[in-house]
Amino acid sequence: MSARDSRHISVLGREAVAFLAPHAGGAYVDATFGAGGYSRVILGVAETRVIGIDRDRTAILGGFDLVDGSDGRLTLVEDRFSNLAEVCAAQGLEAVDGIVMDVGVSSMQLDQAERGFSFRLGGPLDMRMGQSGPTAADVVAKASESDLASIIYIFGEERHSRGVARAIVAARKEAAITTTQALADIVAKVVRAKPNEIHPATRTFQALRIFVNEELDELHQALAASERMLRPGGRLVVVSFHSLEDRIVKTFFAERGKAAAGSRHLPEVAQAAPSFQILTRRPVTAGEAEVAANPRSRSAKLRAAERTAAPLHKADALPSWPRLADVMRGG
Repeated sequence: MSARDSRHISVLGREAVAFLAPHAGGAYVDATFGAGGYSRVILGVAETRVIGIDRDRTAILGGFDLVDGSDGRLTLVEDRFSNLAEVCAAQGLEAVDGIVMDVGVSSMQLDQAERGFSFRLGGPLDMRMGQSGPTAADVVAKASESDLASIIYIFGEERHSRGVARAIVAARKEAAITTTQALADIVAKVVRAKPNEIHPATRTFQALRIFVNEELDELHQALAASERMLRPGGRLVVVSFHSLEDRIVKTFFAERGKAAAGSRHLPEVAQAAPSFQILTRRPVTAGEAEVAANPRSRSAKLRAAERTAAPLHKADALPSWPRLADVMRGG
């Protein structure tokens, strides 16, 4: 096992690939390539083809050894996973047999202080998964107090969001907030630490990371793209790590896993047939051994479904929460 392999083992990796059920000659998308844990197992099945997608250039560069050993069966693409349909089309694939995604920040990103994801490691307040766009420091410097409060409340579920936003605005008048430690110290003055609870800054950092990377919009769009790309019998497997992500996945599968309820007052309206058959009535969670080996897996939830032959459902509108472009231009 290489240093790269030992550094990151996909959470619920065995269960995810079991639900994906790759078969010889199938085409698959590892929508969040990371350290390549899922891709490596899929490639172990004869004649499979894998398209690995990651917006993090470091992950793509780190996967070149796996590409070299794949006999041309693995293609890595630096892109957002919301663009998976366009990525597949560019690789000559009109449909695929399975899509797997591990949503959220990776352990490798958290462990790199220079990426600015963690307040436990001093570093610049960056938080970007990709190589472009505003940083968390830019958002903290530019966003209005009301926008900051909304961001922290919606994406971090922080009940002290208004107080945190007020403290950030007051602090940035004195000096630019450019490091993870500086922001963590500001938040800790508002959100008091309690024994055996998470660090006071945890929810604020989560909120900014999700917002900077537009993670929930990305997930909404990636799920819709998966519905378009999967051929009948193809499977979609999603591993998420907090309630906001899991709620989106659960709702997506629920809406597409059953026929729309009819109305006795409008019997002539045709109802959409289910486009997915749900394979996990309850989310799959990590066992005791995995949690002991990798504490991050404690919060992981896996949901899976199989594409039917039914037509696509109508695309859902994105929720009306704050958007990065609007906040950065003061809209």
